[in-house]
Amino acid sequence: MSGGAALLLSLLAAAAAAAIVLSPANAAVSYDRRAVVINGQRRVLISGSIHYPRSTPEMWPDLLQKAKDGGLDVVQTYVFWNGHEPVQGQYYFGDRYDLVRFVKLAHQAGLYVHLRIGPYVCAEWNFGGFPVWLKYVPGISFRTDNGPFKAAMQAFVEKVVSMMKAEGLFEWQGGPIILAQVENEYGPMESVMGAGAKPYANWAAKMAIATGAGVPWVMCKQDDAPDPVINTCNGFYCDYFSPNSNSKPTMWTEAWSGWFTAFGKPVPHRPVEDLAFAVARFIQKGGSFVNYYMYHGGTNFDRTSGGPFIATSYDYDAPIDEYGLLRQPKWGHLRDLHKAIKQAEPALVSGDPTVQSIGNYEKAYVFKSSSGACAAFLSNYKTNAAATVTFNGRRYELPAWSISVLPDCKTAVFNTATVRAPSAPARMSPAGGLSWQSYSEATNALDDRAFTKDGLVEQLSMTWDKSDYLWYTTYVNIDSSEQFLKSGKWPQLTIYSAGHSLQVFVNGQSYGSAYGGYDSPKLTYSGYVKMWQGSNKISILSAAVGLPNQGTHYETWNVGVLGPVTLSGLNEGKRDLSSQKWTYQIGLHGESLGVHSAAGSSSVEWGGAAGNQPLTWHKAYFNAPAGGAPVALDMGSMGKGQAWVNGRHVGRYWSYRAPGGGCDGCGYAGTYSETKCQSSCGDISQRYYHVPRAWLNPSGNLLVLLEEFGGDLSGVTLVTRTT
Repeated sequence: MSGGAALLLSLLAAAAAAAIVLSPANAAVSYDRRAVVINGQRRVLISGSIHYPRSTPEMWPDLLQKAKDGGLDVVQTYVFWNGHEPVQGQYYFGDRYDLVRFVKLAHQAGLYVHLRIGPYVCAEWNFGGFPVWLKYVPGISFRTDNGPFKAAMQAFVEKVVSMMKAEGLFEWQGGPIILAQVENEYGPMESVMGAGAKPYANWAAKMAIATGAGVPWVMCKQDDAPDPVINTCNGFYCDYFSPNSNSKPTMWTEAWSGWFTAFGKPVPHRPVEDLAFAVARFIQKGGSFVNYYMYHGGTNFDRTSGGPFIATSYDYDAPIDEYGLLRQPKWGHLRDLHKAIKQAEPALVSGDPTVQSIGNYEKAYVFKSSSGACAAFLSNYKTNAAATVTFNGRRYELPAWSISVLPDCKTAVFNTATVRAPSAPARMSPAGGLSWQSYSEATNALDDRAFTKDGLVEQLSMTWDKSDYLWYTTYVNIDSSEQFLKSGKWPQLTIYSAGHSLQVFVNGQSYGSAYGGYDSPKLTYSGYVKMWQGSNKISILSAAVGLPNQGTHYETWNVGVLGPVTLSGLNEGKRDLSSQKWTYQIGLHGESLGVHSAAGSSSVEWGGAAGNQPLTWHKAYFNAPAGGAPVALDMGSMGKGQAWVNGRHVGRYWSYRAPGGGCDGCGYAGTYSETKCQSSCGDISQRYYHVPRAWLNPSGNLLVLLEEFGGDLSGVTLVTRTT
């Protein structure tokens, strides 16, 4: 071969290689067994979950900057299908759902993005992120090898990927998105979802790859994730985890920084010493990607909380609290850990650690690079005793249940149990009381939206979750011969409901309420009710408290009064009312009028404050508290309901008390679980409700409450949160 021909061939080969590197399919982000590789460089990546709809766009720049300042490289978020496609084929990407704006702001803050498209998210989010219309697509079955489901899921995933491409937001386009996720924690479901499970998981992986996103895809808790999709770990600890192939990096997509709060349950907390220990354990075993779930938890505004019975607060004991303030010492201690890990990065990405025993329970994990970089992690897994160890001829003190990081194999720059960041507890300070007017919801009148059906009907099939509420109304005829009319011993009404809460009215009079809980949403009401001769009207108001976000085929779960509904103590004994005619009305009259808004509130007659009345609307005007501190409502004196400020939905409130006991002291050492360190035992699960500053005017703000059970209005106050 001539020299000229050889040169030409080598130039052609170089051009072909360049084309491969630059094409989206073989883009700027790849991976090997050690780490995610960005533009040819292996990276140890520290990430944190911040969900854009759980805060306001005005909060995003500050949250993202605090994440960057805390040592994060990546921000991770789910994509919330039910927020983006509330009606089939009608998309929404505005306000808190402006995903493009959020991703661009992350880029401006110098952060990469991990986009967890799902579109199943779980996330303690209403219906797991699925839009309710999806349940009523003919022939559908969720999260399995089902044609209608796969078609809808594929359409949404492709919509999101194409939108990100069009905005130039993938890393190969110069944007921040370096990773994507399809499905979510599906692996544990495979054994219980039947023959369609594994084909569905494989289809989901192939479908995601085929979108041409040009970045690696992950499937968390999916041990059989097919190549090239990376399987990852979620949990309180993930140092035991290895990916399913030697070609994939070891990634922890959810390092749980705390746990969620449910109405009627204690509030969980996770000591930062243990969280830092868990992260260091993972890194010392060769892990190269850690994401805190959550880094900022935020708020389940509107009716977005799932469960059911998930609280409106999604604070999660995260390093940045619900209101956007730093939770110290958690934020600062983790920042210092991240600094130490970054100092060790050159050695960490070079190869696997060697493990040396430096005591009976103590070990050293040592990383070395060919260029001479060296990093070590010295660990003491004992829960009740410190240890003095010798490593490389030097002595080191290791507190119980701790790891020291030595980025140069000599100097311990950080210990997971030695907290140097300042402690800064948050305070709630009163910022003004409120003057109330009230409007009573009609409990004995149906309007022109009512309709009649034979028998009891499942609630969601009627409401499609457009409202929490469904009225069930029927009539009972009492003959003059009934003995209870003479004896005065009233008949007993018994109602069985699939959940989640209900109130009973007979002839317009309230006869109390019943409700389930996070562990058992079903409920039974039983009470004696006064009836008179002739026709009697029984009205049951059933209320949902968030739709399920997890479980096997949760699209088949029910809510509402499914019966039986019986009346006992009659001459005939017990009468079953379940199969007779029932009249239904979706939502409350005040909802249909928009009483929560300025325009709607002017359409009804408001009277003096009527505290401790069931099913009553209350309104008050207030001025924004001075300064810039985050604002909240203290709702501890109220019952159960919903709150709006200037027409924006703060969320559901409920002064539901947690059981007593279980909040005894909490040491950081030893394996953590969500019930180990708790507060609010025997107290209200959530007392304060975040009102974002961006929703407030300087003066004349309209606050509207819908109170279901009754409560003390005089106890409702504005507060500001400071540290």
